[in-house]
Amino acid sequence: MLVLLPPSEGKASSGRGAPLKLESLALPELTEARAAVIEELVELCAADEDKAREVLGLSEGLRGEVAKNTELRTAGARPAGEIYTGVLYDALDLASLETAAKRRAGRSLLVFSGLWGAVRVTDRIPSYRCSMGVKLPGLGALGAHWRTPMASALPEAAGGGLVLDLRSSAYAAAWKPMGEVAGRTATVRVLHAPTRKVVSHFNKATKGKIVRSLLSAGAAPKGPAELVEALRDLGYVVEVAPPVTAGAVWALDVLVAEVH
Repeated sequence: MLVLLPPSEGKASSGRGAPLKLESLALPELTEARAAVIEELVELCAADEDKAREVLGLSEGLRGEVAKNTELRTAGARPAGEIYTGVLYDALDLASLETAAKRRAGRSLLVFSGLWGAVRVTDRIPSYRCSMGVKLPGLGALGAHWRTPMASALPEAAGGGLVLDLRSSAYAAAWKPMGEVAGRTATVRVLHAPTRKVVSHFNKATKGKIVRSLLSAGAAPKGPAELVEALRDLGYVVEVAPPVTAGAVWALDVLVAEVH
């Protein structure tokens, strides 16, 4: 099972240990594309803070975030699972997982990123600010920048098993499952049961809880149909209409009674 996650906008501070080793990150096929983004981002943020803030879409109150990007090559690195924070990651709570579940997380979870393309939660990275929606002056739109290297790296990472795609639309733009891989991919939408309306904050929390539940239970669904069974066994209310055409992504609705 491969679980595709969005990153968080807010991030924990960089570590105090060794700095980034680009060649040590998972998906080495992305190394060249990662290096290109780092080079332009560091140069942009070091040369003109105001322009960098505009390009990154940061408010005046987030001006300090620009400085993070100037130190990408020198700041201490931490596991990505510690860098990413926010509602989904709070609910996932990787740090409190039992040892076996943590190992499964290291193998299964892949976090998409405007800067890194995608990283494992065990990959050591510095804190940064650069969303997938950013358009750099030189490289252009990052979603488009990642599509070519992702097209070869992601099907290999997916192997022959289930792909659980929990990314937001901006990050989904960097890689779209195609053909046979799409047929064993499932997306999840969280709905408020009484109204059948999409919920926002609780959407992220529920997705984090779903991933935690699967990891903790040691569930290993081989495809979308098995995922539906596994989620129902774990107590989730799931509605699904299997795709009518071969090679289409499965769309699952998880219904929640309360919206917090």
